[in-house]
Amino acid sequence: MTGETPYFQIEHVYKRFGTKVALRDVNVTLAAGEAVALLGANGAGKTTLLRTLATLSRPTRGTVMAFGVDAWSARPDVRARIGVVAHQPYVYPELSCTENLVFFATMFGLSNEQTRATEALEQVGLIRRAEDRAATLSRGLLQRLNLARAILHEPAVLVLDEPDTGLDAAGREVLSEIVRSQIAGGGGVVLTTHALEYALELATRVIVLADGRVVLDDERGRVTDDTVAQAIGGGAVMAGR
Repeated sequence: MTGETPYFQIEHVYKRFGTKVALRDVNVTLAAGEAVALLGANGAGKTTLLRTLATLSRPTRGTVMAFGVDAWSARPDVRARIGVVAHQPYVYPELSCTENLVFFATMFGLSNEQTRATEALEQVGLIRRAEDRAATLSRGLLQRLNLARAILHEPAVLVLDEPDTGLDAAGREVLSEIVRSQIAGGGGVVLTTHALEYALELATRVIVLADGRVVLDDERGRVTDDTVAQAIGGGAVMAGR
């Protein structure tokens, strides 16, 4: 990492839900130009960590810095610089694709909301369905609309929770191009997926969680598919940064 301020810097973060500990002493950074694949078995803490990064869940203990400021104290400014894809699409089913994106562009304070909506639809390959209601889209096309909403305001960081859900091969290529463009432009990406090979194809860095702990954190080129799979399956502590 260079001397530049990281997009995210998480230090000694714990998160409890009642008696359940979802995150245990997690330390993670995200620098410009990084695509981090956040991997782990079900219940490992991946979604909780993503929600923490996106300021949707406040940690029980620890520090979350985003863009050099305390993320929780500066939530509106931090959220304005993040694009989020969650398990739910968060679009309005009775509105058309264009109407959805124009609405969100207005919420983001964009002045060129119609133009930006059209550009985002073109980027995800939905321009032919621009005037169709979201309710008429298949699961895969709805996920494309969800991706369009996430990139609409050209965020510095994309936080993507299983963004490949429902996507066919063409849809995955759209997602891949979004990730490649994001990091090529100096942005950052954190994503989860259960498709290990696909995640490793996209990632410049790999983090594996097991039982709420980071058990692997290393550059993609320094780990093998087998060691990543073993860390996911066994939770053994691997080489770290």
